[in-house]
Amino acid sequence: MALTLTDSDQAALRGEFGPGRALAMRVVTRVATAMDATSLLDITGAHIDSCLDHGQAGIDFAAKLADGGSLVRVPTTLNVASLDLLHPELYRGPPETAIRARRLMQYYQDMGCQPTWTCAPYQLSVRPKFGTHIAWAESNAIVFVNSVLGARTHRYGDFIDICAAVTGRAPAAGLHLDENRIAAVIVDVTGLQRHLFDIEVFYQVLGHLMGRLVGSRVPVIVGLPPDVSEDRLKAIGAAAASSGSVGMFHCVGSTPEAPDLATAGGGRVPQHRITIDGAMIRDARDDLSTSASDELGIVSLGTPHYSVTEFERLIDLLGDRPIHPSVDFYVSTGREVLATIQQRGWLARLEDAGIQLVTDTCTYVTPVMAQSSGVAMTDSAKWAYYAPGNIGVDVVFGATSDCVESAVQGRVVRDESLWGPR
Repeated sequence: MALTLTDSDQAALRGEFGPGRALAMRVVTRVATAMDATSLLDITGAHIDSCLDHGQAGIDFAAKLADGGSLVRVPTTLNVASLDLLHPELYRGPPETAIRARRLMQYYQDMGCQPTWTCAPYQLSVRPKFGTHIAWAESNAIVFVNSVLGARTHRYGDFIDICAAVTGRAPAAGLHLDENRIAAVIVDVTGLQRHLFDIEVFYQVLGHLMGRLVGSRVPVIVGLPPDVSEDRLKAIGAAAASSGSVGMFHCVGSTPEAPDLATAGGGRVPQHRITIDGAMIRDARDDLSTSASDELGIVSLGTPHYSVTEFERLIDLLGDRPIHPSVDFYVSTGREVLATIQQRGWLARLEDAGIQLVTDTCTYVTPVMAQSSGVAMTDSAKWAYYAPGNIGVDVVFGATSDCVESAVQGRVVRDESLWGPR
């Protein structure tokens, strides 16, 4: 069936609201046609990834929208950009690239977007409500908002995100629709050793493994304890969206559309089941490291951006110990979280220990890290997945506790007892 547009949609296409909105509506309608949508739907918010500089085309498109009088029609937050505006001295790239990045960031602010500059907009004080339709980009944010908050967005990418925000409309297709949110495959962890469920790093590894196994299907996890925390669900989703194309998952007893297995499956139990064992978890953990060296140069945490709870745990693990002088230690976070930890007095403690906070961006997309020797260690499956290709570092993946102990000692140490006997 053909795409049916409202009178307002057609007026926007004709340019009655300005050339910028006309361009945005052309993009939205063509995406809708490609998705076999028969109509558009209203959205209540958007999150924009196009503000991260990937080249001249992105700047040209933003300029065309902004110069055409475009303004976002719904509350719109901005993803990480290519600069840390609060710590500009950290930037180590070409000056002309920084100028271009600032220009791109300004275009999006000129269109009325909120300068949040975070990949974790679900950690802001105002969050989408259950069942509302939004247009979010950034893979980890998409999977979190669909899975954990129960708001509805498809996997939108650059240019589509801002066009949806400018028009206030999105295709009535994909993960906006009930039938596409139903679990297609069970990921069964009931056979794993129970102690794994008590360690944070397990959820990173589970997500990484799940993404590799399910691709773009909607999985439902069974066997985890009820009421898995938001930070653990965040870890699962971010990792699964990196190693696979997961835009939504269910976790029985923890996510809002999965009070039980049958509900997650749309009234039936999915027929396809993947049973996870301890060997698979260990292999997935090992897959996230590219080096066995113990020569440590960098520790990078906060991909996705660290939450207040994650900072609290970092403070507890660190105690009153300093970071070894040979190690550069970075933690990326959003501005709102930064303000909170500063109010609690934690920022001064971290900085006194030798930890550098990074905002507005992420260390695997922007040249901010000073070290050129030694491996980089992280507790993030997403960072471990992308950093070797993006910035050319060798990575050692470990628990947050491993990262802290390694940074204090000045060499890579990992607690194998976390994973139990082979």
